[in-house]
Amino acid sequence: QVQLVESGGGLVQPGGSLKLSCAASGIIFSIGAMGWYRQAPGRERELVAGITSGGSTNYADSVKGRFIISRDNVKRTVYLQMDSLKPEDTAVYYCNAEIKLTRYGVKSLYWGQGTQVTVSS
Repeated sequence: QVQLVESGGGLVQPGGSLKLSCAASGIIFSIGAMGWYRQAPGRERELVAGITSGGSTNYADSVKGRFIISRDNVKRTVYLQMDSLKPEDTAVYYCNAEIKLTRYGVKSLYWGQGTQVTVSS
């Protein structure tokens, strides 16, 4: 059974930093694109950052220059370094990944359970 497990969330003051991790476990043939989304209360889930299997990245305008997405393909983990955090970054952060279970199988999108990030003084 494939799982994505996030960690690293918490409470931080404005201007502070957090680093989120999301590790994939289970029997996996390959992992394609991975990403981070967030959902604040009363708002729709939105893309924060994405990274392809080759390392190309994209970011929401609201986090450009403050957040960095990276991945370790050996550890099957995607990271989100968040600096200069603002109260409006407060949300539940979710990771996702396109995963193939077998060589000739299809890619499916898997989601983590979410981790709370709260930016407040």
